[in-house]
Amino acid sequence: MMTTRLANLAERALKWSALTTIARFVLQLGAQVALARLLGPGNYGVYGIGMTVLTFAAFLSGGSFSWNLMLLPKVDDEDIRFSFTWQLIAGFICAFVMLASAPAIASFFGDARVESIVQWLSLASLLTAASAPATCLLQRDLNFRTLGLIQLASYAAGYLAVGVPMALAGYGAHALAIACVVQAAVTLVGAYIARPHPLRPLLRHVSGADHLNTGRAVFFTNIVNWLLSNLDRVVIGRVLNTHFVGLYTVAYNLASIPNVLLLSALQPAFLAAGAKLQNEPKRLAQGWLLGLACVLVLITPVSVVAAMLSADVVALLYGPAWMESAWVLALLFLCLPAWTCWGLSTPVLWNTGRKHYEFLLQLPLLLIAAPAWWYFGHEGIRAIAIVSAVVIYLRAAVIITAALRALELRWTVLMPDMARGIGLAALAALAVAGGHQAVANVTLPGAALVAGGFCALAALLIVIGVRPTLLGRDTQSALGRLAPRFAPRWAAPAPADLDGQAP
Repeated sequence: MMTTRLANLAERALKWSALTTIARFVLQLGAQVALARLLGPGNYGVYGIGMTVLTFAAFLSGGSFSWNLMLLPKVDDEDIRFSFTWQLIAGFICAFVMLASAPAIASFFGDARVESIVQWLSLASLLTAASAPATCLLQRDLNFRTLGLIQLASYAAGYLAVGVPMALAGYGAHALAIACVVQAAVTLVGAYIARPHPLRPLLRHVSGADHLNTGRAVFFTNIVNWLLSNLDRVVIGRVLNTHFVGLYTVAYNLASIPNVLLLSALQPAFLAAGAKLQNEPKRLAQGWLLGLACVLVLITPVSVVAAMLSADVVALLYGPAWMESAWVLALLFLCLPAWTCWGLSTPVLWNTGRKHYEFLLQLPLLLIAAPAWWYFGHEGIRAIAIVSAVVIYLRAAVIITAALRALELRWTVLMPDMARGIGLAALAALAVAGGHQAVANVTLPGAALVAGGFCALAALLIVIGVRPTLLGRDTQSALGRLAPRFAPRWAAPAPADLDGQAP
């Protein structure tokens, strides 16, 4: 009975996550395009440097001590008070360090505008830390309907209601910084109203050592993740200039939107549900393999189509000033399957008692990536993007391998879905090329984008409609559950078999 209830809650959570993810994708894309056109690469580069610093601070303080609330089998008021107290302490420390070091950061990057941006974003860092306990509790409750709506409202309030008008008024990069602060404030208020929790400080707890141990693991994991995800922009800002940071940041942000939205929907749901299945590794493995199957089969062709249409997207949405970012965007779009599979695999490590593995396994990659970025930095953003793409795929390989071993599985269990994804990607690529060829002589703006995208979509829909078995059992099952009206056509089979288990 409890298992059925958990499955139903998880399924509803995923459906609401899917709906709000689509809405957030449209909202973020529209806001980013508008702001990029209004501000240009230079201002966007200054903000990009500030966001790199904020991301570091948020990684340190944003959820380090609240993450444990999703991992515990049961949570009481003292657990929440203890996490909230240490979360605020971490938030205040990080905000103060950002504020105090802003002049030095601006000097390091050689642009005085960075100082005030970092100072504004220090406030966003504190607000993000304060909202972490309520956000984690909403994720633990699998209440993704409310959380998704809060995220939608906060982004709209920050970037559409505040950011765009300020950009139009000539505030430059400050429009983006203040928009970020507003978004963090609305998230804090909305999350606390939706999931109120005790605010009374508690510095000591009977299980405090375990809480702090988890916090330390998150802390070190976040440092390594930040370095591997942001050092490329640090190198660009130091070796090149803010103009190139802006070009690279827009490409990186646009390419990562689908991944960020998918993982913000799926990763917490899987982590929270997996915490309740820590003693049932077979069921944990089945859920994880189903998620990976969907990514490999569906996201792989989408990433190839997006890469082939990147130049058309940049030309239509961003304009000529941003065309240098199109090549980087295409390369990063090809990283989507690796990004998402790696993100879905980290909860397996945390739910199987391997919470330290994530940062320990990635440390050797950091030792390779850091000098590679610096060495190739003078060659331009394309060279740096190539190193970043290699790093993303290596990180995915390392984390997925660790998750497979944790669940006593082999890589062979993933091979069929990899082959399906590659086959669909090849079909989609041919369709895009055909669409481009059909409108080769058409000069209408966006014609190549529409034709290529339409042909790829049509080809994939034909496959789904005529030969759904090509998607594989897991992907068919997932699609049938998300869209019940298709269930008779895609009858949900038994859970994925685990013939790939290691003996």
